[in-house]
Amino acid sequence: MGVPRSWSNRRVTKIEADLIRRWLNGWTAARSLPEAEPVGSAGDGLRSECRQPGREVEVFALRADEEPGSVARLAAAVAAAPQVTWLTVPTARPGTVEAVVGAAGLVLHRRSEWLMTTDLTGHPRHTPAAPYGIEVRTEGPVTGVTLHGPSGEVAARGTVAVVGGDAIADRVETDAAHRRRGLGRAVMSALAEAAVAQGARTGLLLASEDGQRLYSSLGWHHRADVLIARGPAPDAEGAA
Repeated sequence: MGVPRSWSNRRVTKIEADLIRRWLNGWTAARSLPEAEPVGSAGDGLRSECRQPGREVEVFALRADEEPGSVARLAAAVAAAPQVTWLTVPTARPGTVEAVVGAAGLVLHRRSEWLMTTDLTGHPRHTPAAPYGIEVRTEGPVTGVTLHGPSGEVAARGTVAVVGGDAIADRVETDAAHRRRGLGRAVMSALAEAAVAQGARTGLLLASEDGQRLYSSLGWHHRADVLIARGPAPDAEGAA
């Protein structure tokens, strides 16, 4: 019987809260969101105003492996929230967390994301092949990279936010019509180069199932599984 992919090459028994905070600081900066605020007791988690339809608020667990009871407390709060609220839990013990989240009545969205890190100073370099052109724009701590196709269409893009020595990559995507041409590698190369130029040394990101193979091939390392769940939608009587 094979080992589940999300458990392969596991090297940690718990995920440090500081690493989650660092990723979240960059994620909110990359999306121009307000700074996340503490939620729960004893540093259980952080709450972010996400400003997305159907995902107005997101709560990020900080101590899932250190204190399993913290996940239960956060899940209960998310289940009772008046707004559509999501719970994101980085963990080295996804099975345990999934059981706790389900017991609280939350709906598991997916369990295939990974928190990944890398040393940006050794990040591979890749240049987009013709006919693709690259555009790099930096505003404050945030850099956006866009690859344009032969007709000027957006073929691939991504964003990185630099906070201190960390660079948090976000929303890296390739249009379906332009996939399997190395464009994702070119975007990541340009983001890493821009981040290092701004003083970053450590890269962090949350990888979807589609992105995990790409990032692993570029030297990024799995640090934790990330479970994402949402609370029940407010009923019609409670909706404004």
